[in-house]
Amino acid sequence: MKLRKRLLAVLAAATLTVTGFSTSIATIQENITAAAVDDCNDDWLHAEGSRLYDSEGNEVWFTGANWFGFNCSENCVHYLWSADIDDLLEEISDRGINIIRFPISSELLISWMNGTPNEVSSVSANNDEYYPINVDFCNEDSSIKNSMEIFDIIIQKCKTYGLKAFVDVHSPDANNSGHNYNLWYGKETTDGIMVTTELWMESLTWLAEKYANDDTILGYDLKNEPHGKGQEGDEAAKWDGSTDENNWAYAATQCANSILAVNPNALIFVEGVEQSLKSDDYYWGQPDSLTDSPYIGAWWGGNLRGVWDYPVVPDSGTSQIVYSPHDYGPSVYDQTWFDKDFTTETLLDDYWYDTWAYINVEDIAPLLIGEWGGYMDGAENEKWMELLRDYMIENHISHTFWCLNTNSGDTGGLWADFAYSPDTGTTVTWEEDKYALFEPSLWQTLETGLYIGLDHETSLGINGTGLSLNEFYASYAYTEGSNLDGGTILSSDGTTATTTTTSSDTTTTSTTTTTTATTTELTTETSDMTIDFGDYEFRDINRDDVVNLADLVLLIRYLIRDISGGDYDWENGDVDGNGTLNGFDLALYRQYLLQYTTET
Repeated sequence: MKLRKRLLAVLAAATLTVTGFSTSIATIQENITAAAVDDCNDDWLHAEGSRLYDSEGNEVWFTGANWFGFNCSENCVHYLWSADIDDLLEEISDRGINIIRFPISSELLISWMNGTPNEVSSVSANNDEYYPINVDFCNEDSSIKNSMEIFDIIIQKCKTYGLKAFVDVHSPDANNSGHNYNLWYGKETTDGIMVTTELWMESLTWLAEKYANDDTILGYDLKNEPHGKGQEGDEAAKWDGSTDENNWAYAATQCANSILAVNPNALIFVEGVEQSLKSDDYYWGQPDSLTDSPYIGAWWGGNLRGVWDYPVVPDSGTSQIVYSPHDYGPSVYDQTWFDKDFTTETLLDDYWYDTWAYINVEDIAPLLIGEWGGYMDGAENEKWMELLRDYMIENHISHTFWCLNTNSGDTGGLWADFAYSPDTGTTVTWEEDKYALFEPSLWQTLETGLYIGLDHETSLGINGTGLSLNEFYASYAYTEGSNLDGGTILSSDGTTATTTTTSSDTTTTSTTTTTTATTTELTTETSDMTIDFGDYEFRDINRDDVVNLADLVLLIRYLIRDISGGDYDWENGDVDGNGTLNGFDLALYRQYLLQYTTET
């Protein structure tokens, strides 16, 4: 009993440095306190220069995918007509995707805001014991819940799988091809409401306020692919210093102010436009010319040249601003920069750098490539995907792949097919060759290949393939590191200790930047305790065949957060063999890792 009390006393006060580990974590007491008071609202992020950080100063990296449907006439993400939501979220998270970009329509948001949520037409939901698919979407009378209720359920379910999300206003009206429309205003909904700039802004702000105390939705992509050619004048999105309604920079700033007024922690994703003026010698609306065009073109939503002179600066500053261009390869459209044996260098020279890459290179703001992807053609399009993938990895650029859906006409998806059985649940067939191309761009540890999530407490996935943010920074960031910046291991002071380069068959450009993280200086306490470790059994909890800090962190989570799921051997944490996991087991585990002198 005396030993038990002394161990627990040390546990409550000690800081932790483990001999033989080139790593450091916060004190055990700090971990316990943080877990005990966690209100599921501590994962908000902010920007410093070109990087994103959590509230503790740890860098994070969005590596996600798009899942569309809430923007369409079905008013819900696609494939829930033949798949169960839990099965799909499990697949997404176990495959290492740490954030989902959910396209949505202003029409749907307005219906929610007005208290008349549009119904869904694409969900199979049954709470019958013989065919239990999407049971949570059913009312007590077995009818299907409305679109807002289903959206809320999906967002809450994301928590279970360690997934984060952000919302993208894809189109003003509910429209399966709504991204073709130039602007964020000027379309009429199916029930006759005209979507104005004010309604677009008001409905987004309403959603941001609704989720202001829920960090599952980390931010808002204000408008998908504002576009239009310069000669269209007022009918096209432009980027300048005016207060014209079609000036996207002005509209985005006003909308950012509105959202940040109700949730100052939300990230604001700002896409580009399509065209910009070559110089002040030209004017917006000027007729185009085959010999002397006044305009510089880009992908829809891809042109961020205007940030040079007219950045989006909310009243509260730029800490929540992330610029989000879209970029595609020649299978979507054979742009002029593909008219050669293109390399990373030619793409940078001909298009990427002046269009969006300079924002990252010059440390202006973080970038998130909101859409990239395409068909696997065994040729130029795959080559482009690999080049962009490697450039993003090597330059800490966040991204969300387009897309999970199989039914994207010009790109295809990461999923190929689905089959649901009441006995086995949903069987998802992945486009494995495309996923294999995409997978290296997912945030993961360098040696063990564990995927890194964005939630501090909940691991990404439920089958042992992923980590929580706390797990990564406690046990991996300072040892094997991650593939961020092409391969980064943090030193004890939070700076980059080791950097490797992502391999590629083509020439790439890599910019290495010092990574700053908030760390706690730790000391090893001396002790006069005499412990015979032979009286206890220290076993592997996370099934990686070693007993180390990762097991200790899991034991803390189990005891404090009552986390008992996942592919872990929780019973192995019962060090003293009394059939119960408790603080004494934790104290023994800690002392064992500290390598105190043992005596019999």
